[in-house]
Amino acid sequence: MLAMSIGHTLLGLLESGPRHGYDLKRAFDEKFGHDRPLHYGQVYSTMSRLLKNGLVEVDGIEAGDGPERKRYAITAAGVTDVERWLATPEKPEPYLQSTLYTKVVLALLTSRDAADILDTQRSEHLRSMRILTDRKRKGDLADQLICDHALFHLEADLRWLELTAARLDKLREAVTR
Repeated sequence: MLAMSIGHTLLGLLESGPRHGYDLKRAFDEKFGHDRPLHYGQVYSTMSRLLKNGLVEVDGIEAGDGPERKRYAITAAGVTDVERWLATPEKPEPYLQSTLYTKVVLALLTSRDAADILDTQRSEHLRSMRILTDRKRKGDLADQLICDHALFHLEADLRWLELTAARLDKLREAVTR
């Protein structure tokens, strides 16, 4: 979840009403964490930071069999912060530092078969696409949309793999001069 702000996501989930950390984790995992569920420690450390920054407040504390359970509520400053975050466009990632590109160039520089690297990667992309397509077919609308996002990126990668394979001789000349 590198691209997603976990803090902002938890704040957004709190807008529907106060929740315990456990409930926040469960809601996050259900809506956003299919592939990368949050760890409880991550939820509580994030909530501690949000509390310190005045974006949430403790709405209540309940005693139970274990440790006390805090119920968190979003503050007006938290709502403003979420609104600002939602209105800020994400920077498109140009992928100019691609590991795959580096592998291809290094293969060419070391007289290895770059075409094999491209073929192996193409197979891995196609395998991932089959898995995502199956997941999309079985999923709800939210899962279908996230799978579409991933599939479109994989399709772009496949186009790049084909283009690079077609230009491999020219690339070899360019990088080995």
